Parts: sequence; structure tokens; C-alpha cells
Amino acid sequence: MSDLPVAYQKLRARGRELALLGATGGLLGWDQETLLPPKSHGFRAEQSAQVAGIAHRLATAPEVGDWLSTCEAAQPSPESPEAACLTRWRHDYDRATKIPSDLVEENERASGLARSVWVEARKKSDFSSFAPHLEKLLFLARRMADLWGHSGQPYDALLEGYEPGWKTAEVTALFTKLQPRLVAIAEKAFAIPAHPSRKNLSGHYSRLDQEQFLQNLLPKIGFDTAAGRLDTSTHPFCSGLGPHDTRMTTRYDETDFMVSLYGVLHEAGHGLYDQGLPEKELGTPLGQAASLGIHESQSRLWENRVGRSHSFWRAWWSDLARAFPDLNGHSWEHCWRAANAVERSFIRVEADEVTYDLHILLRFQLETRLISGDLKVRDLPAAWNELFQKLLGLKVPDDSRGCLQDIHWSLGGFGYFPTYTLGNLTGSQLWQAAHRNLPNLQASLDRRDYHPLLQWLRQNIHAHGRRYLAGDLIQRATGKPLDPEAHLSILEEKVKDLSS
Repeated sequence: MSDLPVAYQKLRARGRELALLGATGGLLGWDQETLLPPKSHGFRAEQSAQVAGIAHRLATAPEVGDWLSTCEAAQPSPESPEAACLTRWRHDYDRATKIPSDLVEENERASGLARSVWVEARKKSDFSSFAPHLEKLLFLARRMADLWGHSGQPYDALLEGYEPGWKTAEVTALFTKLQPRLVAIAEKAFAIPAHPSRKNLSGHYSRLDQEQFLQNLLPKIGFDTAAGRLDTSTHPFCSGLGPHDTRMTTRYDETDFMVSLYGVLHEAGHGLYDQGLPEKELGTPLGQAASLGIHESQSRLWENRVGRSHSFWRAWWSDLARAFPDLNGHSWEHCWRAANAVERSFIRVEADEVTYDLHILLRFQLETRLISGDLKVRDLPAAWNELFQKLLGLKVPDDSRGCLQDIHWSLGGFGYFPTYTLGNLTGSQLWQAAHRNLPNLQASLDRRDYHPLLQWLRQNIHAHGRRYLAGDLIQRATGKPLDPEAHLSILEEKVKDLSS
């Protein structure tokens, strides 16, 4: 152990450098989505590529491997935080050193250009203009997957970047198990007489009124507004740039205030996780999120388990009615039903929680075929439309509401989509565990006291960073492995409640 402190501190210092560079790249990305002038995207792509290249060279420098080997030879206690950090650092180093810096820069440059083209293509529903960029990104993704290594399924290597330990076959088996039950739950909901709908709340909800309500809501659920901000973008997102700097975005619809309400609750869940990571561990794996699925579990828990509950609508009703006069004449029960309405819809980020995972299953099936080469880019719109009609019973009218609606593929984010459903399953399992462990939790939620829930999540999820793999973290927090039953039972109970 005598050599560990010096080499370990060098790893920590390099990790901090990388965290600062990552935050700089994240800030460039946030600015591109919110404020960047239209003609600046090409130059921004060059900036982002430069930062990514510098970071990659620092992360893969030979001395990093030497420091790791020195620390590993010292054999720290397997249960120590240092051992956990070394395990994660070794995973990241071995993965990163397989990809040359010029390929990292090329991928960053290609995604920067593709992102700006996607924005315009989505507006015009013009898939043909985006298709060449998607071809390029898929080529680069396959190339990186081959360099990372896999056992005949290149998607495994891409998935590993978001959900370490998961394999494509495991996700496929889980989703195959989910699909028929999800479809059955959705069909029951579609058949509810006097079907609830957000359209029944049609009115005028000014953007200013929405912004003011959301700025009041955020600190009440625990989000530190002095250490974060809320802006607008084409696609809502949250960037945890570092301690005391969390950037969230949403979008507004003046005919439907729930678009921004649930968009913000979702992104705030991400933001609360980012704000809950140990600040003193910046640059080490203990200061990073466990996985994207765990990150998503936080956003879906706050959006759906909290924000779509009876207690939320009952407790916030007077504030909502005051903020939005067009709600006068409605009751909180009516709005709760509308907020939980299960409806066929085209847009994933606006989908209800029953049909949401069907949107993810569709994307997972298509992108695994794109990566394998079984599905050609030119055939993507038709394949999307066919599968969408099979799963959700709707004929897709245009590519803006079809295969162009998400930003992820323009960023080269292949392997990302499954994390949403993994997050849904995890969030529901955590919710049930929190209620078991905190007998007075429901009473606190009823009086708008979200502190006990947030502290439970801080203690059981946020504080650990990447010390544990996602599956181990779920086991520790809930007492059992990830199981879809918690999520499916919650959905079934909610549809039953809507039917009564």
C-alpha cells in the first residue's frame, strides 16, 4: 500500500482535469442547444471536437496506465472506496485506449454537424437531408464497436458505454417479456369509458405563467436553483456540468401546460441526482452517476411516481389554479385523470407512462438492426412506421413525428434508448422500497414535504456514485435484483384506478 497514495493522487488529479474538460464540452453542447446562432454550428463542431480530443489524449496517456498498475499492485482492500475507483478507472482506461484520438474527434465533429442538420430536418420533416449524416454516424459507431471488441454483437460494445454489464441479449429478453404485458395494459386503458384526456383541459396557458409556476416548484422539490438554471431547447435535457452548475431545458406549449410541467419534473430528477453526487469526489468514479439507467430512474421517479400522483395534484391544486386561470371549473381529480390519461401518441417525450416503454421498445429494435446492418438507413422511415403501427396502433403522418423526433441518433447515441426503460423499472422498484423503509413517506408527500424522499435517494443512490454497478446498487437499495414486476404492478393499479 506504500505506493498507493502518490499514484492514486495523480489519478485523482488527472480525473479532475478530465472532469473540468468534460464540463467545458458539456457547456458547449448546452449553448448549442439553447443560444448558438444558426450559422455557428460548423465552428462549434470544431470546438467540441478539439475539447474531446484533448480529453481523450489525457485519459489514454501511458502514464495513466502506469499509475493504475502501481495502485493495483498495492492491492487496496477490495471493500475500500479506492478499490472501487481503481476498478472503474481500469474499465474506462482499457475502453478508451482502444479508440484513437483522431476517431474520437471525427465522431465529435460528425455529431456536431449532424445535430444542426437534424434540427432543420425535423422542422421540415425531411429525412433525406439527415440520412447521410446518420450513415456517417452509424459507420463510426460500428468502427468503434469493433475496436472496443464484442462477441459478434457490436451493439454490446455500444450498450456498455451507457449500462456497464448489460448485454443486448439480456435487454432483448427483458423487453420481450415486457412487451405483451405492456400492450395488454395499454389496451385496457384505451378501452376505459369516458376516456380521460389532456385535451379536455384545453385553454390558454401563457409561457410566462408556466415559467413562474415552475420556478416556484423546483426549490420545493429540493432542486437548488442557485446552482442550476432552466432554459428552452428543441429537445429537453439536463446537463450536470459539475458542482453547483446544473443546466436544464424544457419546451412550452401554451395550449398544454403539462408539456413543460412533466418535462421539468423529469429533467429535475436528473438534476437532483447531479446535485446529490459527492462534490469532494469530482473527477473520481465516486463523483459520477452509476449508469444512465440509474440516472433515468431518478427522472422517471420524480416525473411519474411523484408528479402524477394523487397527492401531488391535491397538494398543488390551489397553486396550479392560481397560476392558470383556465383551470377554473376543473377539479384536481379531473386534472389528475388527465395527467394520467393513456392515449396513443406519436411523440415519446410527451407519451404517458403506460405507452412510453412501447416507444422505447420500438427504438431498441430498430437501432440494433441499424447497427448490425440488417436495416438500411434509407429504409428506416418505413420500418419505423410499420413497427409503430404494430405497437401503438397509429399511422405515422410524417417523419417529424416519426424517426426524426429524437435527438439521440444525431448525437451518435446508439445504445442509449434501452436505458430509459431500465430506468422506468428501477424507478418503480426504488419507489416501493422507499415506501417500505419510510413508513411516514406518504404523509410527507401529501403535505408537499419532499425532503424525506430526496434524502432516502441521496443516501441509497446519489452518495455512492459509481462505487457499485447498477445491478448491485439496485440490490443494495431495494433488497432484490431488478424486476419488472414493481413497474408493471404500478401501471396495472393506475389503470384500474382510472377505470373506477
